[in-house]
Amino acid sequence: MKTHNKSQSKSKVPEEGILPEIIRENYRGSEKLLDKKAIISGGDSGIGQAVAVHFAREGADVAIIYKESDDDAEETKKLVEKEGRKCILLKGDLSKKDFQKKCIQKVKKDWGSLDILVNNAGIQFPKDDIENITDVQIYQTFNTNIISMISFTRDCLQLMKSGSRIICTTSVTAYRGSDHLIDYSSTKGAIATFVRSLATNIAGKNILVNGVAPGPIWTPLVKETFDDVSDFGKDNPMKRAGQPSEVAPAYVFLASQDSSFITGEIIHINGGDYVGG
Repeated sequence: MKTHNKSQSKSKVPEEGILPEIIRENYRGSEKLLDKKAIISGGDSGIGQAVAVHFAREGADVAIIYKESDDDAEETKKLVEKEGRKCILLKGDLSKKDFQKKCIQKVKKDWGSLDILVNNAGIQFPKDDIENITDVQIYQTFNTNIISMISFTRDCLQLMKSGSRIICTTSVTAYRGSDHLIDYSSTKGAIATFVRSLATNIAGKNILVNGVAPGPIWTPLVKETFDDVSDFGKDNPMKRAGQPSEVAPAYVFLASQDSSFITGEIIHINGGDYVGG
């Protein structure tokens, strides 16, 4: 089981040997999401965990979808419950249709409706040479990162109403590319386009769709997928990687009434990398 204080995750930052910050100690909730109900895919660690804790501090109950790490999920649940909110844990592969149905049925049974959907689940397999990217990897990356996102979002709409929000995690790689994450960055570009397309499609229902495009952020995925992280995040103007606590407030903004006239947009949190779009 992970051990940490209220604002930290257990996964160590390789470069500094410290724990990533999940929420600032001085972050004060102001009931921006009071009694809202939110689903967060990939919500057991990293950015997803930070979003869950920030949502809880703002008054929301959350359902966390995760694939494997029970320890991570239980830690997230504990952090959410420390904020006085409820947390549902849903374990499974979101690229499987039966599991998607199970998630929706559980939320419908427990809550009846859904106010916020955060599509954050994603995988990546760095490869320096495109010839080393197998068809199996391509299918797995696309199925997890974008295909299941589209189908799950479509089916979640039955639980949503006017004023609901959909927030998707894309990436800086969607805008500047990545020579070692070709298939991953391609899915992130697709997510950005999905945000814009869906936003116009359901604007008449007053369901707003936006995205967040993080740059390099210290998360467990970094440690798990890169052999050398000594230079991670140092190629942006701020010369460092960001913390999950520096990304999650953008999700709070997009989920709250503060963003009531914003849809089809992407917020870039990347340490100063210039991107167009």
